Amino acid sequence: MERILARVRDAQRELEELEQRLSDPRAPSQPDFPELSRRYRRLGEIVGKGEEVRRLQHQILEEEELLRGEADEALRAELRVELERDRARAEAILKELQRMFLPENPHDRKNAIVEIRAGTGGEEAALFAADLFRMYSRYSERKGFTAKVMDSHPTPLGGYKQIVFVVEGEGAYGLLRYESGVHRVQRVPETEASGRIHTSTATVAVLPEAEEIDIAVRPEDIKVDTFRASGPGGQHMQKNETAVRITHVPTGIVVACQDERSQHRNRELAMRILRAKLWEIEQAKRERELREARRRQIGTGDRSEKIRTYNFPQSRVTDHRIELTVHRLADVLDGDLDLLIEPILAEEASRALEEVSR
Repeated sequence: MERILARVRDAQRELEELEQRLSDPRAPSQPDFPELSRRYRRLGEIVGKGEEVRRLQHQILEEEELLRGEADEALRAELRVELERDRARAEAILKELQRMFLPENPHDRKNAIVEIRAGTGGEEAALFAADLFRMYSRYSERKGFTAKVMDSHPTPLGGYKQIVFVVEGEGAYGLLRYESGVHRVQRVPETEASGRIHTSTATVAVLPEAEEIDIAVRPEDIKVDTFRASGPGGQHMQKNETAVRITHVPTGIVVACQDERSQHRNRELAMRILRAKLWEIEQAKRERELREARRRQIGTGDRSEKIRTYNFPQSRVTDHRIELTVHRLADVLDGDLDLLIEPILAEEASRALEEVSR
């Protein structure tokens, strides 16, 4: 704890220095102004949490002193409840501070492009893909983000063979990055008359949205085709060729978008997906050199890795990477993903801190 609070004091000094720099009337015209402003906001969050920890420490000492001198058992019980609550809150904030002091991944602040594909299980897998899409949409709402569908291939019963959407908001990728992998569901399908429990899967891939300055796509490297958008069962929704298919010739990657009514808009969305996929390829090349270090992280983010099981009969969700089980399946599917994401981020921060201290 003392090491973390010492770093908070360092952050306080840096914050005061930055405040002086940013108060200069010439500061907004400097090229590093956006980055300094972001750093200022980050340091402000750290210092604010540090102040809250110190306030809680003071309260805890007072409560412990009162508890030692209190004879009335009812008042002692109330004091114990307050004491445990404040200790838990202080511990939670210290864990947040641990994560905030880790080296920041510049991609964590970006939007996230999420691709969900139905896996094994036929129509039940497609329905599960729709459940996952709803879960991430509700989670995005809770976080103040916006989830926008970029491309989808619905099934007649309301599922999705595939759906691609972007979660827009600062920090979206940082929160969702560990969702990549195979998600497994165990339940009695609506299409199953005998009531047997089936196991189905869906694959999730989460990528940071790559900007044009991150990934340059040369016009001569892409082939663009247009076609009519269609809905479930192959019925045409429009007579005009508004859907767009883009092929990146050097890699063979094909991206299609048909959900928007404008060909121009569908092309724009397809290019956003393409840049994210090309970024993923470039990142994979770099990370081959860091494979040993990556093994120590929580999961690889590989699409073939089974990361989570959703068991409906027992109302439980298990994350296999950190052996965490919560018996609140309905809450998780309704978007309360912090039940799983927060422990994963805390475990990753703990492992990263161990690496730094070695």
